[in-house]
Amino acid sequence: MTSLAAQPEIAEILVVNDGSTDGTAAVLAQLAATEPKLRVLDAGPLPAGWVGKNHAVWQGAQRARGQWLLFTDADAVHLPGSAARALGDAERFGASMISYSPEQEMHKWWERALIPFVFCRLSQLYPYKIVNDPRSPVAAANGQYLLIRRDAYQEIGGHAAVAGEVLEDVALARCARAAGVPLHFAADTEIARVRMYATFAAMWEGWTKNLSPLMKMAGQGITRELLSVIPWIPLTCLALAPLWPIFGALGILLLAGRHASYAARLRRNRLPVSSVVYYVVGVALYCAALLASDWRYARGKVTWKGREYPVAPHV
Repeated sequence: MTSLAAQPEIAEILVVNDGSTDGTAAVLAQLAATEPKLRVLDAGPLPAGWVGKNHAVWQGAQRARGQWLLFTDADAVHLPGSAARALGDAERFGASMISYSPEQEMHKWWERALIPFVFCRLSQLYPYKIVNDPRSPVAAANGQYLLIRRDAYQEIGGHAAVAGEVLEDVALARCARAAGVPLHFAADTEIARVRMYATFAAMWEGWTKNLSPLMKMAGQGITRELLSVIPWIPLTCLALAPLWPIFGALGILLLAGRHASYAARLRRNRLPVSSVVYYVVGVALYCAALLASDWRYARGKVTWKGREYPVAPHV
């Protein structure tokens, strides 16, 4: 919050309190007393058909006064000069919607195992170069940092157009692409730093909410995705090692190649290369979360931050 307020390009900060019960309101009241840019709003009752976050940011957008609207997490740390950098990129690339995958702050082994693996995989399913090509139908964004011109936001209907979407950032980008709004999406560790989840339970809930629709929007089936990410051949070779030792050596060699390929993807996506040591664990967690997400969507409902939302099964 304070890191955002320190940037001269940011004229106002609107924080929408969506019925929090963890003391957030008191903390925001204290901050508002000392930070003139900050306004605290109450989201009010959640209307039928809306996801809580979408309703909250929609309320904030209606009361914002700027030409540009920045949607970001309240606990994100915005690096010095990041607002100027984002506006400069918007001008340089001619974009009316600009989004970044910011630096991921990870403290626990389960964060280092799963989060980099997910982001690397998403960069393959939603390549930045293809997303940024105006001729491409592929669109994506990251709700941790999403900047959009007010007129473009209004043109696509804002968050009201994606009211019931649990994956609202990608859905909003798809609306923008359909309306011809120029997009720019990139990985950038010089914009902001975010810790997505403080507990394993929160991480599990978050990715099981998101992975199934991410696969559907990318046109990727669950079975095909599992076949793509699981190192079947190295594991099969290692399983045959007790019978034929040569297969053990081959399995180790092939698995080392998988680790090397993963390390290269981590580097390209500006993620810690040290996370390569969690490759096998990351694959296992990713596949488990993907299957759990698919099961939840088949069941027709997902849970997020204490609320249960109906969702359409993905086929």
